Amino acid sequence: MRILVAEDDLTSRRVLQNTVAKWGYEVLAVPDGERAWEELQKPDAPALLVLDWEMPGMDGIDLCRKVRAGESGHPSYIILLTSRSDTEDLVAGLEAGANDYVGKPFVAAELRARVDVGRRFVELHDQLRISELALERLALTDVLTQAMNRGAIMTRLHEEFARSEREGSTLTLGVLDIDHFKRVNDTHGHGAGDQVLREVVRRLTVALRPYDGLGRIGGEEFLVIIPGASPGSARAVLERLRQAVCDAPIDYLDGQINVTVSLGGTTTRGDETEDQVLMRADDALYRAKEWGRNRVEMEKTQG
Repeated sequence: MRILVAEDDLTSRRVLQNTVAKWGYEVLAVPDGERAWEELQKPDAPALLVLDWEMPGMDGIDLCRKVRAGESGHPSYIILLTSRSDTEDLVAGLEAGANDYVGKPFVAAELRARVDVGRRFVELHDQLRISELALERLALTDVLTQAMNRGAIMTRLHEEFARSEREGSTLTLGVLDIDHFKRVNDTHGHGAGDQVLREVVRRLTVALRPYDGLGRIGGEEFLVIIPGASPGSARAVLERLRQAVCDAPIDYLDGQINVTVSLGGTTTRGDETEDQVLMRADDALYRAKEWGRNRVEMEKTQG
């Protein structure tokens, strides 16, 4: 773990740096509060800080306040080094944002114990943040396919509609349905159906542009969001999706399953309701399935 040490006295800084480094920490040592603040603005800034209270310019207390005022979701653990021992001084340091303090001259064993507490704090926060992100992703993700779930893709649709209306740009919606999916389940079992869903989503994700959207809105039905494309370009994107699925059979156990998809699409500029545009895409999908499946049909924009 990286640790930032700020100490203006050169000899003390070197002793502190060498001592902490012996405990297995990667030490970034700076001579004053201004340099420490500069380092803390970098993306890979340490979250564990040991700051001398008395420094020229920005002292440890001022730096504590500045760090706490600028934090957003990733709190630092701050240990103040100070020769002050009055209760009111120590309280002032803690109120400024320090988590702990160590007297100067420091005792190595005490400093190490307090630094290790800070390390555990930082590691615990990192683990909690990872768990929070995983929960956030789970709330937006279809568990089986890892595509966006219905709630997430409809939220994305609402956002893209607002953007399209605001900027006067085009927005294409595609509704995709896996052809004869019930037959896959009936013939090969639900395990095969799950594998088909996962592999279809994987192929679609690879074929989509980074800024397009894909979400599962029903059992074997998916919504594709294509912002900013002309109707011709949007059709090409949908054709690429269809081709990506049907180009090769899907492996399952010792066999293979041939899978195709049908797609219906339509383009808008955000001057209609979402339901109107979704209905047109659904009509186009219905026509694609009526006319033989494994095809793309585009519904013309009204007006």
